[in-house]
Amino acid sequence: MHAQLPTALQALRLPLRLKLWDGQQIDLGPDPGITILVKDPLLVSDFSHPSLDLLGSAFVEGRLDVEGPISEVVRVCDELTSALGGPEAEQGVARRAHDKDLDAASIAYHYDLSNAFYQLWLDRDMVYSCAYFKTGEQSLEQAQQDKFHHLCRKLRLQPGDYLLDVGCGWGGLARFAAREYGARVFGITLSHQQLALAQQRVEAEGLQDRVELRLLDYRDLPQDGRFDKVVSVGMFEHVGHANLPLYARCLFGAVKEGGLVMNHGITARHVDGRPVGRGAGEFIDRYVFPNGELPHLVMIGGHLSEAGLEIVDVESLRLHYAKTLNHWSARLEAHLAEAQALVSEQSLRIWRLYLAGCAYAFAKGWINLHQILTVKPLADGSHDLPLTREDLYR
Repeated sequence: MHAQLPTALQALRLPLRLKLWDGQQIDLGPDPGITILVKDPLLVSDFSHPSLDLLGSAFVEGRLDVEGPISEVVRVCDELTSALGGPEAEQGVARRAHDKDLDAASIAYHYDLSNAFYQLWLDRDMVYSCAYFKTGEQSLEQAQQDKFHHLCRKLRLQPGDYLLDVGCGWGGLARFAAREYGARVFGITLSHQQLALAQQRVEAEGLQDRVELRLLDYRDLPQDGRFDKVVSVGMFEHVGHANLPLYARCLFGAVKEGGLVMNHGITARHVDGRPVGRGAGEFIDRYVFPNGELPHLVMIGGHLSEAGLEIVDVESLRLHYAKTLNHWSARLEAHLAEAQALVSEQSLRIWRLYLAGCAYAFAKGWINLHQILTVKPLADGSHDLPLTREDLYR
């Protein structure tokens, strides 16, 4: 039995039990907390040099199963791949051509899965982006409301401001900005299912006169400087490296002189944007966010600057996103039976791994989350921002 497994694998001491297709099993360390059930004999040889992409793909495709807490599965598999997988490849990044049809299809793949599925594990406003934990002890609902406040305060949002929400999702931030700050909001998305539910919620709250949501590509935004403020949450990850200059110019053209633009999004660890995590990035590209590309802070910051937007404030919320994802993962794990009735078995496997794996990735520093506040300067180069940040925390 032991002869069937790679020698290096037998030498490890991990809290992991391998159970083979014929019922035989090996404990790779004392008190194994998780079990990998190898259902495909061809996988055994792959354990000589495993990657997170290989293991994740095998799980999604039903070639292996796991037993134990999904967060612990991710941690132990990372240790396994670290010990046997070798160093990460230092490969460059090939830029992808992003057109409107490709981006619409990619968004539909990810976001049009099932509104009811997302409702199982998101907060009541269905905010699918990093929350803001003032102490770390807040509920997910409170932390998402605090994130909305944090964004609106950074934008110095005032009653009557015309706010553009790029990638408005299910409309939580748009409704909040209108309801709590008195703004008029124009939000855009490429997801049909998101738009339908978002519009229902706008009508349910009686905000139709202040919130307009539309199916629209950022490349089709008006370029007449009509908006006082712009917020883009979880959006530039989908733009693609090659289109970041165009994306930045579209935001610049949409906002008036003196107006503020907030970009809140996931950023890469490496300056060239190549993925890290021993194959985790490849797994996400194949199964979760097709054609997504994470820019480094320097990359997205450079394009915003070249477009004419002045960067005035940058904040990392990496550890906040680790907490957010841990909440999401725990909530999904608590509702697996309901989830099975809403999405396919393969989709559920993808999302279980994705949420737990991303929580781990943010905690380990493989990826980051930055809020980048910029201003479109007035003609003389000035702007009206306060000299300090004190107003953000009153």
